[in-house]
Amino acid sequence: MTASPSNATSVFSALDEAPMTWRHYAYWLAASGGAFLDGFSVSALGVALPLLKRDFPISPLFVGLIGSALVLGAVAGSALGGIGADRFGRKRVFIADMAIIALACFIGAAAPNARVSLLSQFLLGVGVGIDFPTSGAYVSELMPRATRNRMTVATIALQSVGMAAAALAGLAILKLRPSTEDWRLLFGAGGAIALLFLTARIWAPESVRWLVAKGRLSEARALLRTLLVEFGEPPENLGAKPVALVASKWASAPKAQDVGYSALFSEAYRARTMLVALPWMLMDVATYGVGLFTPVILGAMHLGAADAGSLAADFADAEGSAIVDAFLIIGFVASLWAVPRFGRITMQVAGFSGMGLGMLLLLFAAMSDNGANAHLAFVIGGFMLFNFAMNAGPNATTFTLAPTLFPTAIRASASGFAAASAKVGATFGTFAVPQLQAGWGLTGVVALMVAVSVAGLVATAGLAHAVNEEGALEE
Repeated sequence: MTASPSNATSVFSALDEAPMTWRHYAYWLAASGGAFLDGFSVSALGVALPLLKRDFPISPLFVGLIGSALVLGAVAGSALGGIGADRFGRKRVFIADMAIIALACFIGAAAPNARVSLLSQFLLGVGVGIDFPTSGAYVSELMPRATRNRMTVATIALQSVGMAAAALAGLAILKLRPSTEDWRLLFGAGGAIALLFLTARIWAPESVRWLVAKGRLSEARALLRTLLVEFGEPPENLGAKPVALVASKWASAPKAQDVGYSALFSEAYRARTMLVALPWMLMDVATYGVGLFTPVILGAMHLGAADAGSLAADFADAEGSAIVDAFLIIGFVASLWAVPRFGRITMQVAGFSGMGLGMLLLLFAAMSDNGANAHLAFVIGGFMLFNFAMNAGPNATTFTLAPTLFPTAIRASASGFAAASAKVGATFGTFAVPQLQAGWGLTGVVALMVAVSVAGLVATAGLAHAVNEEGALEE
């Protein structure tokens, strides 16, 4: 049986118009675990890399490979995870990806050599990559319209919370029991956290919208009843609600058999695909290039106790990283208010502008004849502005665009393509930073970050016409 778009819209109006309840927040938290662990893993690796170099004899090239492995794995994971979530369901896939993340963390913690550490980072990236499109689609499909943008932004906001948590954990470990093997504790902590999120996801429901798109109507009907009761609807009123679900297959939306990347490049969705993929790719060159190597960059600027001994230097650089990473959280807090108020495109353009300005401050300090240490305010201020602008703008908005611009049948696939494109940029960023630092010094690294920030701004402005109404969800 088929239905018109208007009938399909009425089917989901009960979910869209529901008030936010504690269950919404519980399901959101379970779905957001991948974003938290992505940030935790990136920051933990940034703290761990200097220790790994002391524990294992590895070259600058191998350091770049280890950093790139995390995001290179995420390229494959994102590409597969989006299609998998559209075909097999949001819940099945995000349970599987969290199990992969936990396994990878524990392998990394027990790694006997640098090669196993490299393998564990790649596997971790695969798990994180699978999670990105799956969690984005899940949250956008479950949240009420009034809070959809805010809660989707909040999902990716946990990435910065994870970054800060890993930085603080690294500080605590280095302070309490300084050892070159402290990186094992950091990676093991990530595995323990993943097990907690895995347990929570087992109890989370499937997406009603996905069940309807797949024609699994009896399951969708039962689940919608359950959710409406959980979200505060009196059971005696359910008879008046649109719970007699029908499959929604109309001409303007992709059919279930069309799930895949080919639909993303059809005339109807081509501009949207470019909007969700290109700016995110450019942003992640900077996000991962700066985020993963913040302690390394600070160390290259000779801030803190650079000459006070190996572990003391690592502690000082980790401490500086934790200070500037605090602005990641502040930026995301700002995005929870600013993105719903000013819109995704406005905040994305503003964020790229701030990122470029922050890196220009850093570039000024790096090129100064007196050295970066003589311009400490510019160094710290540049990092802070970069982190704040990134998370108040494009790091929040790029994640929210794909889940809302595409219909259910290809929503996760679109999110997966966008995330995979982003991780291509991230792979380049993580691999390029140590090479640029070795060949061109800090100036080359920062100049690249300025360039990609400007390119992201131009790409966003040029493709802005493809965006839909704020809070709307394509069905």
